Amino acid sequence: MSSLLLGHIVDALGGSLEGGARDTAIARIAPLEVAGPGDLSFLSNPRYQQQLAASRAACVIVAPALREAALARGACIVADNPYVYFARATQLWRQRNAPARPAGIHPSAVVDPTAQVHPTASIGPLCVVERGAHVGAGTVLKSRVTVGEDCHVGARCIVHSGVVIGADGFGFAPENGQWVKIEQLGAVRIGDDVEIGANTCIDRGALQDTVIEDGVKLDNLIQVGHNVHIGKHAAMAGCVGIAGSATIGAHCTVGGGAIVLGHLELADNVHISAATVVTRSLTQPGQYTGMFPIDDNARWEKNAATLKQLHSLRERIKALEQALKAA
Repeated sequence: MSSLLLGHIVDALGGSLEGGARDTAIARIAPLEVAGPGDLSFLSNPRYQQQLAASRAACVIVAPALREAALARGACIVADNPYVYFARATQLWRQRNAPARPAGIHPSAVVDPTAQVHPTASIGPLCVVERGAHVGAGTVLKSRVTVGEDCHVGARCIVHSGVVIGADGFGFAPENGQWVKIEQLGAVRIGDDVEIGANTCIDRGALQDTVIEDGVKLDNLIQVGHNVHIGKHAAMAGCVGIAGSATIGAHCTVGGGAIVLGHLELADNVHISAATVVTRSLTQPGQYTGMFPIDDNARWEKNAATLKQLHSLRERIKALEQALKAA
């Protein structure tokens, strides 16, 4: 694995190198607490300033407000947003040490003759691209990805192993104690610059398409139900479940394990905490949380039992208030 010079990093990404030499070789990018003399690290949260002082890193990326503290221990790169600078540095490192997958279709992949795969796309081992599907320019499908019939994946997307795009949505009509399948006649439309984590499933729409807009980032093991619409640059952590026909606004975030029930709408810039169950539409931006705090089991059961009585307790309090007013 080849190293990078500090001067090369600053020339490529900007920022101000202070207290260090441009020809210092960086062998890896590492967290502050484990970084050694050949490593580049970063500090984006002032709460971890104590780790900065103790770090043995060759150079640390910091914000202007932490410049003096960083210089007290050694070399630093001063950048307006250290976390974003760190992200760009990882991209630079990947470009240097792990070139992008070559364009083309792996011999073990199965691509229907009617599918459209852009010449610059990369289709990995054991992928399946079904009839009428479209894979855009610069998109990478890693191993065992399935793109269902008539589904569209835009440009520069990254789709990780095991993802299924365009399986049937969960649609059944009850009849005499049995279920009648509703054929899913829509597809999935995915915009540009979307990344989808391993083993995530995005179901095709029943009549209209399921839509994932530009710049959306989905973690591993996410379920996106049929006819869901996810707005631009939304991000969702692992094990999120979005039920059918929900609409997620632009720039929303959904924490790991959270659930959004079907036919609900989240406005732009709504942020859902991990493990929350969203049971109503949220029309105003902001942070929303709905979970029962963890506790030892005996105390949790007592609190849960009390919680079930809140409605009757409220009615009793209202009756007492009315009685006091009448007295």
